[in-house]
Amino acid sequence: MIDFRPVLFLAGVLLTTLGLTMLIPAVADAVTDNPDWTVFLASAFVTAFVGGSLILTNRGVSLALSVRQAFVLTTLSWIVIAAFAALPFSFSNLELDYTDAFFEAMSGITTTGSTVIAGLDTAPPGILLWRSLLQWLGGIGIIVMAIAILPTLQVGGMQLFRMESSDASDKVLPRMAQVTSAIGAIYLLLSLICFGALWSAGMTPFEAAAHAMTTIATGGFSTSDASVGHFDSALIDWIVIVFMLLGSLPFLLYLETVRGKHEALWRDTQVRWFLVTVLACLLAIMAWRWNAGPGVAETLRQCAFNVVSIITGTGYSTADYNAWGSFAMTAFFMFMFIGGCAGSTSCGIKIFRYQVLHQAAKVQIGRLWQPHGVFVAYYNRKPIPESVTEAVMTFFFLFALVFAALTLALTALGLDFVTSVSGAATAIANVGPALGDIIGPSSTFASLPAAAKWVLSLGMLLGRLELLTVLVLLTPGFWRG
Repeated sequence: MIDFRPVLFLAGVLLTTLGLTMLIPAVADAVTDNPDWTVFLASAFVTAFVGGSLILTNRGVSLALSVRQAFVLTTLSWIVIAAFAALPFSFSNLELDYTDAFFEAMSGITTTGSTVIAGLDTAPPGILLWRSLLQWLGGIGIIVMAIAILPTLQVGGMQLFRMESSDASDKVLPRMAQVTSAIGAIYLLLSLICFGALWSAGMTPFEAAAHAMTTIATGGFSTSDASVGHFDSALIDWIVIVFMLLGSLPFLLYLETVRGKHEALWRDTQVRWFLVTVLACLLAIMAWRWNAGPGVAETLRQCAFNVVSIITGTGYSTADYNAWGSFAMTAFFMFMFIGGCAGSTSCGIKIFRYQVLHQAAKVQIGRLWQPHGVFVAYYNRKPIPESVTEAVMTFFFLFALVFAALTLALTALGLDFVTSVSGAATAIANVGPALGDIIGPSSTFASLPAAAKWVLSLGMLLGRLELLTVLVLLTPGFWRG
């Protein structure tokens, strides 16, 4: 049997941290005389009490987790955090029921960016800040998980990035704790730089802080219903574009760059593939919009912002690309599945998996015309282990299977085809806005039935935890040991 005490202890630590974080929006509401400060204070007390109880009742246990304990902790922590993070939404003056509150919290902590809240321009500052804080915490959580947990669990080919298996000379820092601390410092520094840039560009300090957190986390929650389009500023748009791209690059390579390997980012083939892919997608949309656009500069700005936003999974919008024609809608639907780099805050399938699949296809094609030849698949100038190729292929198969299941479930709940397909895509890829008039970039998810919101919340969780981390818990053999 699995010993759940270490899992519950660490879950308690996370809940206590979450409870303390709730005090920040409580202060923001108290300063502006908004009565919701009592909601945040009460939610903080309940969350911290439960977290503290778990810590006290499970203290003294060994925190050397087994593989099975790590799988349970990873999934449980995201569910529990979303469940308690929903409390302020549920009891605030927004009057959301718990389904909507959980949907909003899960969307925040998974950095998806889908929302059920309308009237953001007049929403209390505490709620707006809480949404941004959730995405900011989710962003750093994803980075730590991609560096410290998923490679060890060999989920979806992430063992390619397992630091312990590399040569000593390739290690960034000798201990994982030092790595995560250094990554956290870089994450905070980029957030502060983004905040300063947005403030200088014309946002208020509050708006700049909220958008800096959700931009670097590639989350997409905004302080306005019109998203970043509310500011109608070319300078703000380009600043956000830059930091969305920065959030989608491997943070481990930032650390290498800081420590003197200045070519680390450009030498990484994943980074080059990602930037080339973004450029190719941008050129395709620009070519489509060339004649219908409002001028070269404005067309470039609109296309660049929305293409980068969807590919990175941020989900901001400055225009309703539903009105750009059938080609644009189809292209944006496909962009949802691309994602950024492994070890970033971005979502989606991730570029490295396309690289592995491309190399595997090259090897298979080579063997067709030269059966006795020796062909080796490479990633970053190193041979790709067979286990990685198998894991990536399994991930693609499960991704397609889960996407189809989510689409069928949404269709069975009465949603139309476009809403079902794009809703399933935006959930499992953690993008945010979908397509169509109901849940498109200019709409919210509020009108969907409650059952559909629970289905989409499950999709967000599966997509953020790379599918296998959750699905392995559903196998009877996992619990038998």
